[in-house]
Amino acid sequence: MPVSMTPQRFEELVSDALDLIPPELAAAIDNVVVLVEDRHPDDPELLGLYEGIALTERDSMYAGALPDTITIYRESLLEICDTEANVVEEVAITVIHEIAHHFGIDDDRLHELGWG
Repeated sequence: MPVSMTPQRFEELVSDALDLIPPELAAAIDNVVVLVEDRHPDDPELLGLYEGIALTERDSMYAGALPDTITIYRESLLEICDTEANVVEEVAITVIHEIAHHFGIDDDRLHELGWG
């Protein structure tokens, strides 16, 4: 059965997950906004999504670009979890996974590292 959680509590968990990022990596995150939405409109099972230009692909043409976005999908994550502790874990995994995309790490490498 999916976990019931207020939107505010879920956003706290996303913030807590961002706090898990080591300071030296957090300092390197550039021009990124983290959002929480209920579900992705085209893929309702998607847990998170990075949209932007990874740091490894940016060049001089990047100047003035709109912020990259990381969207974490609340209802999708709550639906796959059966306890609040499980939500905490899955939110952290999803946030780290999407931040990794910002650093240019692809899904194959994330799976190898255990962050699939």
